[in-house]
Amino acid sequence: MLSRRDVLRLSGALAASAFTLASPWREALAAATAGPGPYGALEPPDENGIQLPRGFRSRVVARSRELVAGTDFPWHVFPDGGDTFALRDGGWVYVSNCEFVVGGGASAIRFDRTGRIVDAYTICAGSGLNCAGGKTPWGTWLSCEEYPAGTVFECDPLGRVSAAQRLALGTFQHEAAAVDPATGMVYLTEDVGDGRFYRFLPNARGNLTSGRLQVAEVDPRGDVIWHDVPQPNPPIPGGTPTRLQVPGSTPFDGGEGIVVSLGHVYFTTKGDNRVWDYVPRRERLGVLYDGEASPELPLSGVDNLAASWRGELLVAEDGGNMELVLITHGRELAPILRVVDQPFSELAGPAFDPSGRRLYVSSQRGGPEGFGLTYEIRGPFHERRLGPKGRR
Repeated sequence: MLSRRDVLRLSGALAASAFTLASPWREALAAATAGPGPYGALEPPDENGIQLPRGFRSRVVARSRELVAGTDFPWHVFPDGGDTFALRDGGWVYVSNCEFVVGGGASAIRFDRTGRIVDAYTICAGSGLNCAGGKTPWGTWLSCEEYPAGTVFECDPLGRVSAAQRLALGTFQHEAAAVDPATGMVYLTEDVGDGRFYRFLPNARGNLTSGRLQVAEVDPRGDVIWHDVPQPNPPIPGGTPTRLQVPGSTPFDGGEGIVVSLGHVYFTTKGDNRVWDYVPRRERLGVLYDGEASPELPLSGVDNLAASWRGELLVAEDGGNMELVLITHGRELAPILRVVDQPFSELAGPAFDPSGRRLYVSSQRGGPEGFGLTYEIRGPFHERRLGPKGRR
């Protein structure tokens, strides 16, 4: 059976055109190196089948189709994109999407200030194939549906407010979303072989009910021009797909994870194994990592993204050898964990807790029955300095 990565590679090969890198970026890519990173080499697998650097340890916080410990809530199958939200009592919530066609949506696990699980619940129901998503600066979760008629749902991490469909963000095969806290703009990826790179300009900051959806055109130098999408919600079937409405827009080979960090918008394309770097203030796009140009480097099957508070990137693999790879400021690529004996799975939903001491990540099809596992990793990460009650 073909994996999603194989399908993307095949569809990407059939795409009508492709973005060609300018030579300066090829030269910059040569600076990337492989190494042990700031945490050192991986040790042999622990009792959970995870290889970690010395001083780190793992625990399973949820097994799909089983009750989350201390609750009466069964964890969803095929966990995908996720993130954490700080609470006023010093605890936090980890939210996770369910990439399943029936009963998809998203769920959450609530932790107290000591890291003990105190609750688990649904935050989004009535949607399907919820792949990745993104956290907003105003404290909600954007859950993205990955199919041609897919939309975005805005969710309350505490589950107290029903998830709301945000049609203004477009109808297409959504993968992930990221909000730029400096502008309130939402950047979006599309998971097809000729998918596009989008941004949404809300009419009012923090309100995603109305605004302009735009698509990127990238010239050979990496300069980006944004075009309004004429019909963000085309009828399906029968309408012109969103990605094809602006003829000059640039196709990308299977858009995946996206994150905004320190003035940069990073996103991945799995069909060509790249990590892209868009700088909004310059309206310039380049490639941070090109796995096909550097096959010797330890990162393949790029997928979900996360960033540390220091701006280092974490890239989850769908394929490869099931690693979560850190890209440091010095362009060193270093695996910080590897899941063993799960060859048909993928890593998803990496996210630090608000303190930076814990990292959450899922093996989407891990476990004896292949429905998914969600882990917590603890260790001497670069911790962030917190204010009272765990808030920055």
